[in-house]
Amino acid sequence: MNPQMRQAQIVELARQKGGVTVEQLVEAFDVTPQTIRKDLNILCDRGALKRTHGGAMHPSGVENVEYEARRQIATEEKQAIGRAAAALIPNDASLFINIGTTTEAVSQALAEHRGLMVITNNINVANRLRTVPSMEVVIAGGVVRPSDGGIVGEAAVDFIRQFKVDFAVIGVSAIDADGALLDFDFREVKVAQAIIANARHVILVSDSSKFDRTAPVRIGHLSQAHTFITDFCPHDSIRTLCADAEIRLIETRSESPSP
Repeated sequence: MNPQMRQAQIVELARQKGGVTVEQLVEAFDVTPQTIRKDLNILCDRGALKRTHGGAMHPSGVENVEYEARRQIATEEKQAIGRAAAALIPNDASLFINIGTTTEAVSQALAEHRGLMVITNNINVANRLRTVPSMEVVIAGGVVRPSDGGIVGEAAVDFIRQFKVDFAVIGVSAIDADGALLDFDFREVKVAQAIIANARHVILVSDSSKFDRTAPVRIGHLSQAHTFITDFCPHDSIRTLCADAEIRLIETRSESPSP
C-alpha cells in the first residue's frame, strides 16, 4: 500500500472512531511506529487530523464521539488514572462519581475498597459496583441518556443536592489552556456542577487527550478541584494554575505525584 492510500485510510479510521493511536495503526497496517508517526505528522500538517498524545483525533472530535469509541481512546492511561484516584479514597468514605469513561476506570479500581457509599448518575458505574460486598451504591433519578447510560436533568440535580460527601470524582470532555472545564450536554453540566458544590474534596480525572478537544458548555474551572489526575499535563499554564490554586497535580505517566 502506498503512503497516500494508507493516509486516506488513517483519516477514515479516525473519523469513524473519533481518534486513533500509533499502536492501533501499526497493528492495522503492519508498518513501523516511525512510519505511522510520519503519516500522522503529514496529516496533521494538512489539517486532516489533530495530534494527541500517542496518536491523533479527527477534527470532528470537537463533537462528542460515540461512547464505545471513547472507551478505546487512551485505555491504559485511564486505567492508571483510575488507580491513582482510588488510592486517594479511603475505606468507609462517601463519594460522587459522574459520567465518563475515565470515571468508570476509577470505579473499577475501587472494587477492592470496603464500606464505601457511592452516589452516581452513571448506570455503568452503578452496575459495576453493585455486587461489591459492603459497598452501598445509590443511583440518581432522571433522564437516562441512551448513548452512554448517563442520568441527566433537573431530577438528577435535585437528587445530588440532598448529599454532602467526602469526595467527588469528576470527568470532563475538554479542558482549555486557561483551566476552563467543558462538556457537550448542558443537562450533564448541571449535574456535574451540583456534584462539585456538594463534595468536600473534588478529584478531577482526565487523560491528556482532553487538552486537544473543545466543547461548548462550561462546567466550571480547574481551580474548583482539589486534586487533578492526568497521565501528562502538556500546558505550562495548567501547571502554573495548579500551583497558584494549591491543586495537587498527579501525572500517572511517571507513576509519582508532583509536590
